[in-house]
Amino acid sequence: MNIDQSGGVGLPVRWRSLAALLFSLIAQTILEPPSRIAPAIVFYAAALGFLAWAIIEGEWKLSAPPAVQNTYQSERIRPTPLLLSIPLLVAAFYFFAGNRFTFLNLSLWLVGIFLFMRAVWIPNTHKKDRSIDWEWMGLLAAVFLLVALLRVYRIDEIPAEPFSDHAEKLLDVFDISQGKFSIFFERNTGREAFQMYWSLLVLKVFGTGFSFLSLKIGTVLLGLLALPFIYLLGLEFGNPMVGLFALFIFGISYWMNVVSRIGLRFPLYPLFTAATLLYLTRGLRALSRNDFLLCGIFLGLGLHGYSPFRVVPFVVALGFILFIMHAKSKESRLVALHGFGLITITSLIVFLPLLRYWTEHADTFGFRAMSRIGSPGTQYPEPVWIIFLANLYRGVLMFNWDDGNIWVNSIPNRPALDVVTGALFVIGIVLLIVRYLQKWDWRDLFLLLSIPALLMPSVLALAFPVENPALNRAGGAAVAVILVSARALEGWLAGVGAEKRRLYLAYGVAALLLSASVWQNYNLVFHRFDVTYRRAVWNSTEMAKVIQEHGNMDTAWIVPHWQWVDTRLPAIWLGDVYGDFALWPEEFFATRQISGPKLFIFHPDDVETEIFLKQIYPDGRLSRYTSASVGKDFMIFKIER
Repeated sequence: MNIDQSGGVGLPVRWRSLAALLFSLIAQTILEPPSRIAPAIVFYAAALGFLAWAIIEGEWKLSAPPAVQNTYQSERIRPTPLLLSIPLLVAAFYFFAGNRFTFLNLSLWLVGIFLFMRAVWIPNTHKKDRSIDWEWMGLLAAVFLLVALLRVYRIDEIPAEPFSDHAEKLLDVFDISQGKFSIFFERNTGREAFQMYWSLLVLKVFGTGFSFLSLKIGTVLLGLLALPFIYLLGLEFGNPMVGLFALFIFGISYWMNVVSRIGLRFPLYPLFTAATLLYLTRGLRALSRNDFLLCGIFLGLGLHGYSPFRVVPFVVALGFILFIMHAKSKESRLVALHGFGLITITSLIVFLPLLRYWTEHADTFGFRAMSRIGSPGTQYPEPVWIIFLANLYRGVLMFNWDDGNIWVNSIPNRPALDVVTGALFVIGIVLLIVRYLQKWDWRDLFLLLSIPALLMPSVLALAFPVENPALNRAGGAAVAVILVSARALEGWLAGVGAEKRRLYLAYGVAALLLSASVWQNYNLVFHRFDVTYRRAVWNSTEMAKVIQEHGNMDTAWIVPHWQWVDTRLPAIWLGDVYGDFALWPEEFFATRQISGPKLFIFHPDDVETEIFLKQIYPDGRLSRYTSASVGKDFMIFKIER
């Protein structure tokens, strides 16, 4: 019988770390609905006990991120393009007045950005001879293909129906097609512009028209664009294996799949967060001017995307503070301060159109975010600091316990992570704390602190605490959370040693875990989410079908009812973006002057409408439409002549 170096029996795997993993998986499984808190805590306590033992014995530890390399080049800034860029950008700022993109202000802005980048960008004069590992590239391609298939599978069916926000989005996109090139779209409490222009491009390329499907295709593509940044972030915080695991886990997660296919701006938050954090960490690791510039570009672009991204500038500042606190030389701190200034200037230049709008309409620009936090005079149910701490508590627990009650982009009241990812996340947090205390690496602390920081758009729903947690407003935190889980899994594999029998078994277990994760996330998206979403959303497609069969959109109406279908949506399904089938009861008499068959659709509980229509049209025929979704029936009142 062989004895291993850690003093244990020569087993195929390190049994302490395997026990920690097993107990964590059991604990996280118990937290699946209906969650049982007490036994889950017991099993997680056992898992952490074995994990502590495994850490002491060196069985499980996180791999080191890439070594810090000071590649800073003090190449001079080119004065001519810099001086030329300043008046162009000032002029662009002036001409961005009026909340409109024009050929003039766009040209001034884009040329100004180009000249600024030309002035400060350092050309790469050293060509690196890098051999390509085609087997590894093939593996990455296979993972990307799997993720892409999961993201686009049944995109026409899931989610099944649009709701009011989609109608507002399509109206904004249609406005662009009619020549209204807004910088900030003020409809529906205000929206940044990126998705509107992106959706117009998508519907033109795919020929899908002004439809719910166009919105969904656009956001799915945005979700896929985040994947390369996730992989590269894995390299920055670990190694290629961490990058592969992060790419896989992020790609197949129910959280990211749902927020990407919902057709709203939600995937823009994790997309630009991943890109910004990548170039921030790379820039600080290498003290690279070009990476600082790219960080500033993506930071500025992200501010045109989805309002929760407005927290990311503070996360960037946090990264610089931590780096400077941990830097060992005055030169590194000085270069970092220069980099911070460069990111600030670059992001402001990219943000320039919205900055102009902000100066003109500060109340509108900040209305949506401030409406969740609260304004002067808001009556909070409890002291604000208590609400904040309670929100933070619920926000931090969303990953492993309860992701909130928002049916639009989640399965209410279940963990945001699947069982495998959730178990690895808890272990990864502990390993990250231990590694930071051992190595004093600013990146470990930054990854830890970025999670609550990126949760703030959800946590700060102080005026409406019921809206926290929210997977859409916490989407940026998924980047850091999944990196933690990926590092934990890679650390477990790295701890098995080089003995072939252990390696084969460890990789087999990892493959089994990832396969289970795929299966659960598939079930969550294509079964659980589909069912809960259909139960909550109103069936505008079926109403559109009934109206289409009627044959005349001008003599078909939907009687509005409290918290019922948006009467614009059936018109959008039928190709009329600005159409609205709403007809209020006081307008019923006017329909008598219209000849030919008529169609009225109304809510089954609207007895007054039924009585009123029968009085006006005694010969009308009443029927009930039985919906494919439970509880979504509606009444049809037809006049045949």
